[in-house]
Amino acid sequence: MFCARVQCRQGFGRRLLVGAVTLGAVAMALGRLWASETGERDPTADPIVVVGRVWTADPARPWAQAVAVEGERIAAVGDKDELLAALRQAGATPRIVDAAQGLVVPGLIDSHIHLIEGGLHLTAVQLRDAASREEFVERIRHFAKKLPAGAWITGGDWDHTLWGGELPDRRWIDAATPNHPVWVARLDGHMALANSAALKAAGLGDDVGDVAGGEIVRDAAGRPTGVLKDNAMSLVDRVVPEPTLGERLSATVAAMDYLAARGITAVHHMGSWPDVEVLRSARRQGLMKTRVYALTPLAQWQRLADEVRRAGRGDAWLAIGGLKGFVDGSLGSHTAAFLEPFADAPADRGLLVNTPEDLERWTAAADAAGLQVAVHAIGDRAIRLQLDVFQRVAQRNGPRDRRFRVEHAQHIAPEDIGRFGELGVIASMQPYHVIDDGRWAERVIGARRSETTYAFRSLLDAKAAVAFGSDWFVAPPSPLEGIYAAVTRRTLDGAHPDGWAPAQKITPEEALRAYTAGAAYAGFQEKLFGSLEPGKLADLVIIDRDVIHGPPDDLRQARVLLTMVGGRIVFQADEAPGAER
Repeated sequence: MFCARVQCRQGFGRRLLVGAVTLGAVAMALGRLWASETGERDPTADPIVVVGRVWTADPARPWAQAVAVEGERIAAVGDKDELLAALRQAGATPRIVDAAQGLVVPGLIDSHIHLIEGGLHLTAVQLRDAASREEFVERIRHFAKKLPAGAWITGGDWDHTLWGGELPDRRWIDAATPNHPVWVARLDGHMALANSAALKAAGLGDDVGDVAGGEIVRDAAGRPTGVLKDNAMSLVDRVVPEPTLGERLSATVAAMDYLAARGITAVHHMGSWPDVEVLRSARRQGLMKTRVYALTPLAQWQRLADEVRRAGRGDAWLAIGGLKGFVDGSLGSHTAAFLEPFADAPADRGLLVNTPEDLERWTAAADAAGLQVAVHAIGDRAIRLQLDVFQRVAQRNGPRDRRFRVEHAQHIAPEDIGRFGELGVIASMQPYHVIDDGRWAERVIGARRSETTYAFRSLLDAKAAVAFGSDWFVAPPSPLEGIYAAVTRRTLDGAHPDGWAPAQKITPEEALRAYTAGAAYAGFQEKLFGSLEPGKLADLVIIDRDVIHGPPDDLRQARVLLTMVGGRIVFQADEAPGAER
C-alpha cells in the first residue's frame, strides 16, 4: 500500500494526509498543492524533491527515501519512486536534488550560541590556537599594526592551557600595543586580559578593590596583572566602545552565513535586549538565513514579560520568551562552583556569580509570568543549587509545560543526574567541550568527578531531555564536530584514544537527535521544525556521508553539502548536488 511509504499534506493550515489509500488519491491531494486559485498549475510553484538516504528524526518513521518541499514547508516524506510518480500524476514537474551517497537530515539546531558576538569575533584578533606566549604576543602586535591609534583590540579567545597554564600578564603585551587599549577574552568568556592602556581607560589603578562574584588577578606585589574574571570583567567592559548598529548587523549576517555552511538552520541565542533589536532589524530587512530563539537576561524578566504581552513571542524566524541567568563561572577560569575544592587549588571551590536568593526570586517571577528559564551552571554545586531552585519554583507555581533548562550542565554530582529526568529539566550541553576541556580538566577536578563530566549517557539513560549546541564564540559552531565529540570523546591532544570518561559516550543517532528534535523541544519549537515530517518547515541538510552508520573516525571528515531553510537553499558546497528536473 502506498500509505505505508509516503506521508503528505494538503497545504499549510489544512488537514495532514498521513498516508493515502491509492497512488491516485495521493496524486490528487498533491496536485491541489501546486494549483493556483484559478485551477491552473503554477509552474513556479513546482516542488523540490530531495532524494537519498533520509533520517527524519521522527521516531514513528525514522527513515525515508525522499522529501518533497512545497514553498517553505514539507509536503511529503516517503518512498522515492512512489512520491515522484504521485507528483508527476498530479501535473507537477519536480526539481530533484539527489543526495547520492550522502545523508539527508533535519536542519541542525544550535541550542546555545552567542550569534552576534560570534560574528564580531570573525573579524577580531584570533588567539584561540596561539600555542606559546611568544605567539600570543606576536599575533596581538601584528593585529595592532592594522588599526588606527586609539582603536580597541578585542575578541581573542585565548587558551592559556596551550602554553602550560600560565595566565597572561599585561606586561607581556604593553610594549606591543602602546597606542591601543587591549581587552581580549579567554575562550570561555569568563576571564579576559587588559593591557595597561585599557586599565587606564577604565580608571583602574593598583588600588582597585575586589568585586563580588569575580576576581582581579594580582601579582606578588598586589598589582593587577590585567586578568579579570567573571563579574570583575564589568570594570573594563563598561568603557569598551560598543559596536555600531551597522557593525552588529553586518556581524549578524556574517555569522548566519558562517553557520549555514555548517548545516545550522536555527539557534538559541544567549544575549541582550540590544541584540534583540539587531535581530529585529535583520528580520525587517529580510536578511535572516538562520532561525533565532533569542533569550534575554534573567534579571530583566519583567521587561520580557511586558514585551511578550505587548507584541507576542515573534514567529518562526525570530522568537522571544526565554531568559538566561548565571549561577557560576567556568572551569577553565577556576570560577565554576563545586561542592569540594579543586584538585589543583585545595583552598578554592569557585564562586557564585549571583546569590541563590536572587536566582530563586527571578526564576519564580519569570516562571509565574509564563516565561522559559535557562540558567548557566557548570560546577556540581551550581547545578545542584539551580536544580533545587527549579524544584521549589515548580512546586510553588504549580504544574505547567515550563521546560526549565540548565545550560552547560558540565560537572554533575552522580546523585543529581536522575533529577534532570525526574524534574523535567532540560540539559542544554555543548559536546565539543568534552574533547577540548578533557585535555586538562582532570587535573582540576580529579578522576572521580570526571566520571560524570558531560554525562551524556547517564542523562539519556535517566530519561532526561538533552539538547546540544556549541557556545560559539567559545567553541566552533559545528554540529558535525560536536557529534564526533559526543560519540568518541577523544580529546584534541590525542591523549585519550578510547575517549575521556568513555562510559559517557553516546551513539551518532542520539547525538544527531540532540542537535535536531531535542534542540527544537528545548525551544518550544518541535511543532515547527526539528524533524522531517509533512507540514513542518522545510529545514534540512545534506551531509556528504552517512554519519549514523559510518565508522566514528569518518565523523571528523564529514562535510555539509547543502543547507535549506524554509525551502530556500542558503548554502551549497561546490561539490553539492544540483537541482534537476
